[in-house]
Amino acid sequence: MAKESRIEAMRRAVLRDWLGGEEPESLEKRLHVPQEFLAAILRQAGATEGIDEERLREMWKQVAGDFVARHATPVSLKGGCVTLHVLQPAMRFHLEQMKGVLLKNLQEAAGAGVVRSIRFAVG
Repeated sequence: MAKESRIEAMRRAVLRDWLGGEEPESLEKRLHVPQEFLAAILRQAGATEGIDEERLREMWKQVAGDFVARHATPVSLKGGCVTLHVLQPAMRFHLEQMKGVLLKNLQEAAGAGVVRSIRFAVG
């Protein structure tokens, strides 16, 4: 390695005095990237369960049909329970009567073990 020039030595001395110590080796040495923690955070929040929201909505349209899909939309899939937002109480009553068929069709469309129950929320 080449001998340090006089100007470089002075530069290092001035920086050392100004910083109160030696220049750090790497500024990124003690940084953490989100990838290190993201999987654990998502798993703890329950966000790794289920399926993609867009895929769930497409499945719901196929299972329920256009008319029902316009009046009831899937909001979430957590712990195997699909929550459907229903616009009117009358539609909720209608869907409650069809719950078994809808659940069976959703289970077939989503695959084994993904959907275990359906819940309706009016509003």
